[in-house]
Amino acid sequence: MIYFNNDYAEGCHPKVLEALVKTNLEQTPGYGEDEFCRSAAEKIKKLCGRENLSVHFLVGGTQTNMTVIDAALRPHQGALCAVTGHINTHETGAVEATGHKVLTVPSDDGKITADQVRSYVTAHWADGAHEHLAQPKLVYISNPTELGTLYTCSELEKLSNTCRELGLYLFLDGARLGYGLMAKDNDVSMEDLSAFCDVFYIGGTKVGALFGEAVVFSNLKLAEDFRYLIKQHGAMLAKGRLLGVQFDALMTDNLYFEISAHADRLADRLRETFKKCGVPFLVENNTNQLFPILPDDVLDALSKTYVFCEQERVDESHRAVRFCTSWATKEENVTSLEKSLEELLKRK
Repeated sequence: MIYFNNDYAEGCHPKVLEALVKTNLEQTPGYGEDEFCRSAAEKIKKLCGRENLSVHFLVGGTQTNMTVIDAALRPHQGALCAVTGHINTHETGAVEATGHKVLTVPSDDGKITADQVRSYVTAHWADGAHEHLAQPKLVYISNPTELGTLYTCSELEKLSNTCRELGLYLFLDGARLGYGLMAKDNDVSMEDLSAFCDVFYIGGTKVGALFGEAVVFSNLKLAEDFRYLIKQHGAMLAKGRLLGVQFDALMTDNLYFEISAHADRLADRLRETFKKCGVPFLVENNTNQLFPILPDDVLDALSKTYVFCEQERVDESHRAVRFCTSWATKEENVTSLEKSLEELLKRK
């Protein structure tokens, strides 16, 4: 079988593995207080164009989202996000298990707008019984979103300004950040993220690492005592240098961005093939996730060779599915899928 169901099916980039092997027998302090974590943090700060950042390394996305949100909020406060947001749909209620309600607004494209944030917060405080409701205090977004869409720099700036005006924190989930930064229509930079977000993270698990996410706080007040929260949530890795080594390798010689561009380029190839065959999309985007709408019989035929994710049924004979490329996707596998699609759809 050829896998297009996610972007974390492989292990890690060879240069990351080489760095892990090379440093395997070195002795270092534990819990992320080693030279590799410090070096990786410095490289991230340089990419963001500022030194006054607090950088921490955690193992996975759900763990990171849960820990950051719990660190930012008081017990009565909640996180506002699009209804499709990862913390609302694919994390088994992890944020709510820490005692913080996930508050949602409608979205067709995976994004939440500044106007929606303002409307929600205004309605909350206008409600005479607002003290009986979870108080919105943090806005959670992801870039790319769950639907592979991207925030423009203008949208991100408006969200940031609105959050600051209303006294909310802005937290950006960057599990697939590399694929967003290298998309052909992206106009957001690492500098923008550190300027507009109170906290964001750089995803490694889905972008070339064995595991790991790099959390970046620009709001240093939020970073106070964060290591206590990491430990309390069981997220403090004793062999923390394993995270530092990986991010140090990914942030060296543009590797993180080059491998992200590879995934986007192959996704663009598939996107053009779908379009050439007259296939519509559930949502348009230019990142590494594609959501074509295909006939059931075509999907049944494809499933004999390829693994992909079910998204939703569109009508009685068509389904939207997700095909996903990664930093490690092989050109020949994309070529194989393209040929299969052209052959199957030619018969229609």
